[in-house]
Amino acid sequence: MTALPRAILFDLDDTLISLGRRPQLLAEVAEEFAADLTPPGPARVVEATEAAFRVYWSDPERHRIGRMDLAAARLGIVTEAFADLRRQAPGLTPEVARAFASRFDAYREEQIRFFPGALEAIDELKHRGVKLALVTNGAAAVQRQKIERFDLAHRFDHIQIEGEAGFGKPEEMAYLHAMATLGVTAAETWMVGDNLEWEVAAPQRLGIYAIWHDHLGTGLPEDSPVIPDRIVRSIAELTADLS
Repeated sequence: MTALPRAILFDLDDTLISLGRRPQLLAEVAEEFAADLTPPGPARVVEATEAAFRVYWSDPERHRIGRMDLAAARLGIVTEAFADLRRQAPGLTPEVARAFASRFDAYREEQIRFFPGALEAIDELKHRGVKLALVTNGAAAVQRQKIERFDLAHRFDHIQIEGEAGFGKPEEMAYLHAMATLGVTAAETWMVGDNLEWEVAAPQRLGIYAIWHDHLGTGLPEDSPVIPDRIVRSIAELTADLS
């Protein structure tokens, strides 16, 4: 039987809800725009755009700014990728870039789903008396919309959104404030999420037990300096051994 902590802090995006696999979603949108993207063709556009997304989100400062206005960030990324391709494909105009970015932004939001078993696990943990906090980065309006859409508010004792709180992960205050609100110590707390820095390394420095949600099943990078206290492929694993 798994011994539960007094409290668990959960990430939202790609932890409880799946945002989908970006390359696949880009490819599906590109097929809708196939006539506008030839040449160089949808496959080449997806390759270049996905590369631009990876570069953008790998920069911590741009990540901090971009997550507060995802639509603007996505427009900027797509515009830059299309501009680089325009030398060989004059048809990839700024107007096409804007239309593509707008459709991708809407399509990605449409595809958000609960991970299988995640909602049931949250409800079981709450039923067993575990104090639950949702600690998510991002803009207030966007994250609140998800919370309402997926009926999450009543399931958590504390909801903390970066855009409302004025601080976010991996700032120490993000974890300390959540624990103070729940009335628990680090030794009594788990953190669960998909980001190795935000939900593993930073919480561990405070003495929190950190669980990495490896939802893609890729395993830890070989050179990872971050070692989670536990790795799960599914949030349902948190309650699988309870009796």
